[in-house]
Parts: sequence; structure tokens; C-alpha cells
Amino acid sequence: MNYMRYTCDNITLHAGAVMPDLLILIRKGGVLMKARSFFKWLSIVLAGVILLISIGFLLLPKEPRETMEFDDPYRTERTLAQSDHYMASTGTPWATETALRIMGEGGNAYDAAMAAMLSLNVTFNQAASFPSVAPILMYNASTGEVNSYIGAGKAPEKATVEYFLKHNMKNVPKYKLVGQLLPASVDVLVSVMKEYGTMSFADLAEDAIRLARDGFPIHGQILADMDLSFVERLGLTFLMPYNSQVYFHGSWWNPLHQNERLVLTDLANTLQELCNAEQAVLDSGGTREEGLDAVRAYFYEGPIAETIADYHTQKGGLITYEDLASYEGGWESPLYGSYNEYTVYSNQTWNQGAVVPMVLQMLEGIDLKEMGHNSPEYIHTVLQAIELAMADREAYFGDPAFVDVPTDGLLSKEYAAVRRKMMTPGKAFGQMPPAGDPWNYAAAGVAAESLTADAVVADNKDSNYTFGKDTSYITVVDSQGNAVSLTPSDFPESPMIPGTGLNLGTRMTQFYIDENHVNGLMPGKRPRITPNPSMVLKDGELFMSFGTPGGDSQTQAIVQVFLNVTVFGMDLQEAISAPRFLSLNWPDSFAPHEYCPGQISIEEPLYSEVAEDMKAMGYKVNQYRNWDNTFGSVCAIIRDPSSGHLYGAADPREVSWAEGA
Repeated sequence: MNYMRYTCDNITLHAGAVMPDLLILIRKGGVLMKARSFFKWLSIVLAGVILLISIGFLLLPKEPRETMEFDDPYRTERTLAQSDHYMASTGTPWATETALRIMGEGGNAYDAAMAAMLSLNVTFNQAASFPSVAPILMYNASTGEVNSYIGAGKAPEKATVEYFLKHNMKNVPKYKLVGQLLPASVDVLVSVMKEYGTMSFADLAEDAIRLARDGFPIHGQILADMDLSFVERLGLTFLMPYNSQVYFHGSWWNPLHQNERLVLTDLANTLQELCNAEQAVLDSGGTREEGLDAVRAYFYEGPIAETIADYHTQKGGLITYEDLASYEGGWESPLYGSYNEYTVYSNQTWNQGAVVPMVLQMLEGIDLKEMGHNSPEYIHTVLQAIELAMADREAYFGDPAFVDVPTDGLLSKEYAAVRRKMMTPGKAFGQMPPAGDPWNYAAAGVAAESLTADAVVADNKDSNYTFGKDTSYITVVDSQGNAVSLTPSDFPESPMIPGTGLNLGTRMTQFYIDENHVNGLMPGKRPRITPNPSMVLKDGELFMSFGTPGGDSQTQAIVQVFLNVTVFGMDLQEAISAPRFLSLNWPDSFAPHEYCPGQISIEEPLYSEVAEDMKAMGYKVNQYRNWDNTFGSVCAIIRDPSSGHLYGAADPREVSWAEGA
């Protein structure tokens, strides 16, 4: 018999010809046993690591950091504010206090509003950060005129449809630098102050710098907006470490707590740098206006512009130094319509504000009071007017520097009457109604173009973060009757600029990636943003200045508050606190522009009273708690033209506050 010699794991055997197969199995078995042993020990080690991390996490401090005394007005009752002198109603008590201080020291409404904006940029920074969008309307008591300034930034020159499609993006994404619009609010502030103001930038920024440097208590709306889970806070720390550092100060494992002191040192330093640039000019004998120009230059052409541009270059963003250095806003004629004796003003169609007078003109002549406040018939009628106007918004509203918008037709009474005939009493539209043909009612009378808005469904969501809502609001009326209506906005859901405290927001997400769309992306174009201030004159004199945060709900909340006052005779605070309803029957203004055909939302206790009737009309009805800021957070001031007496109110849905002196 022939024997053969084999070696297996240093053991030499002599066996017959049948032995090789057996030894191969033995060899494989040994390797398998070693592998099993390795993975067993690896599992033990990983389990130990996870256990240690878990124990470490449990031992990490999660108590409130440093707290401050603060009586938080979030979701609490308000009382009507009254004054014979001046009044402010803003998104936070600190911004209101700043406006009152400025007017108490001799400043006018324009000074007060700009100072309040800076304080709001600090104390509501999670939703209206410096230095993003700031749409504004102003009433000049001496001339009786309403003026408008463009408060939305432009798309960078590199922001093209081709760029996004090349990078497989069908929408402008959140959470990335490429979603950032050129900042607008510094341009707004300097332009308004040079035209109407009396104070220096340092005067305006005093409270904001103090609040940012010394800190302020975290209030209920910050908690609601920044209510990130453990996993979300960890993800934020990896994806946007500077944002995490700003809000969680290095302890991301610890959520924010009520009344914690939030300090924004980098933002305080940036605002101080702008003050220093102004002071250098004043020290050399320059005028107040030249000092303000120095503030603007430091931001758009100086060190801040360089820092923003360098960061975008390093991290794959689109904003360049040339974009910033060439940026400008501009004065414009406001749009307006009327409802009985009231004239209702808005900015041009780079925002959605003109929807408000369009809706009211459709409702004019309908006996809303006879229907009863918030009755099913009333809700249905107002919803249909809103949906008709929003269909026209989708088809025609865009940056008028790029799009020929038929504003004369959209705001004509004849066109409103035609649209009113489209209403279907007792029956919901079910889907967004077709746009009308306002060109037939425009002064030029040109034919309608095929600018339509297609309903789309989300197809490229790029994150599971659940950030809160953005935008806030400011209105101020001074003792001379001058008024400002201002809607600052933007949320830190894309990388903030490290070391500066600056948040540029993600308003590019309100574009469509389609050059042929009325709101389609083009370099240098402004998106049709949702923030929109409103202002109302009665018989040619200031009657009401008001506005709200809330995305596509803004125009709807404004319409309802106006009707509550003018049709149903409510005092201003009652009008704001009353429950609301909203339509969702069009593509959402934010990418990915989701569409919810036939859906409406109703706050309690109104939902319990009318939901079944609304469903019977064909609506799909969503229920919300009472005073949910999904329905906006209106701030408003009414001025009695005969006496000059002021009435102010603020929405309990957020931390808004109205006060006079």
C-alpha cells in the first residue's frame, strides 16, 4: 500500500491516498473555529465599547446649563396693548423692548424697526437669523405714502439649472451650502436708515450686541424649533459642527432647556466689527450716512464678504466675493388692492404678499358676516378665494426683474369678479383650481403665456432632520404715525459661516429647478419667497400694520385676522387669538414642493365644531391643537385715524409681544 506524507498545522501525518480530502476538511474546520473565535471576541469587545459609551452618555451632564429668570409668554393669553404715543409688536419681548427704547430716546419708527430686527436676529435667531431676508413696507405719515424695499437676496451667478442637474439634484437641497441665497438684511437696514432713519448703526445694534454677548433665556419657541433628538443632535454635530457649537456649545448630548442662557459670542463680535467700521469713519469726520455706507461695505466688500466667499470656495458652495460685492436691493412701488374703504399693500411679486389683496377683492361684496364667523359656509368661501389666488400665485408670481408679471390684471376688480365666479358653493375644489387669465385685465392687454405650476411630489429628500419653522415679524408705529411692517427670516438648517455667527439661510430652496417655470432658478434672480409684510390704509391714512411667520400659511392668517377685525368687529387681540383654518391645496413653496390635493387644516376647538361639515363638502381635514404656530403668529398694530390712539396685539402661538409707551 502506498503511503503519502501530509502536513497540517505543523502536524505531520502519513496516510493513504484517501487522506488529503480529510485533511482539507480538518484545515478548513480549524480556520472556521479561529474565525468563530475572532468574531466572538470582536462581539464582546464591541458590546463592551457600546456599554462604556452608554454608561458615559448616562453620566454626561444633561441638566440645564446656566438658567435665567424669564416669564415666558409662549402659548399664553395676551391682552390688548394700548397707547397714545408709540407701539411695537414683534416676535420676541426683547425686540419689542428695543423698539420702545429707541423711540423713547427720540428715534422714529424706522430707527426702532431696524434696531428691533437686530435684537430679533439674536433672540429669535433659530428662525430669523442675521443677515438673511427682510421684506419691508413703510408708511410715511408726512406724505401718506407706502414705500417698499426689496428684501430678498439673489441667486449666486454659479447657481444654474445645469449645475443642479449635473449634480443629480432635482430640487435645491436643504442642509447644504448650495441652498444659500445672497444675504439681504444689511442692505435693507442701511438703505432704510439712509433714507428715513436718524441714528447710527451702533445705536441700533447696542441691545443686540449686549443680548448676544451676555446671553438671553431660551424660550418656548426656540425649544420647539430646536427640539432635536439625540441622533439628530449627533448628526448635526458631524454634518454642521459649527451650527452645533453655536446652539449646544460643545455638549451636543445635552438638549436645550427652558430658560437656559444662550450666548452668541461670535454674532456679538461680528455686529461689533460693523460698529467699529462705522466708528472709524465717524472718527475721521465722516457723516452718519458715510458711516452707514462703511457698515455696508465692510459686510459686502470687506472682511465679512471675504470670509463668506472663502468658506463657500473651500466647501463647495456657490457664493463668490463678486456676488457679494455687486449685490444690491432697491426701492420699488408697492402693489395694492382694496376691500371696501381699506387699501391693502404688499411688496412686488418676489414674495407672495399680493395674494392678500387678491383674496380680499374676491371676497368683497360677499356677505361674510351673514354667514357667521368661522361657520362651515364662511370657512369654505374664504378657502376658495385663497385657493383661487394661490393658483394664480403659482402661475404668475416671480421676480419681476426676470418675469413679466400681469400685476395690473391680477389686482383688478374686474378680474376678481371673474375669479369669484369660479367658486363652487358647498363643494370643495378637490385640487388646485386652474389659474385665470389676468392678461385680459392688464393695462397692456397682452396674451397669457404658458407659465404654469405643476404639482410635484417629494423625490429627493436628503435628510430626516425635523427642524422647526422659520420667519418672525416686526411692526412699529411711532408718535408721528410713521409705520414699518417687516418680516425677517431664515433658519440655520445649512452650514453657518464659522467664526462669525452668520446664518445665510436656505431660501434658494424656494426656486424650481426649471428655467421655464415662473419661479425657476436663474443666476441673479430672486426666488418667490414666502415672508411678506402687510399694511392697510383706511381712507388714505394708516389703519393697520401687520404680518406673520408661517410659510404658505402667512397670507391665509393675515386675511383671517383682517376679516376678524373689519367684518366681525373683534378687537385686535381677539382677532389674532381666534382659531384658524388653512388650505394646503397647491405645491408647497419649499423644495421638494410637495402637493396635498384637497387638504385643509383646522385648529381646535374649531375642528370639533366644523370638521364633519367640511368633510361633507369634499375636504380632507387635518386636526391641530389650539394655538399651533403652523397657523402663523400674527403681530399687528391698529392706529385710529381720528384720535391717533394705538392698539397693539401679539399672537399667543409663539413668544410674540406687543407693548406701547
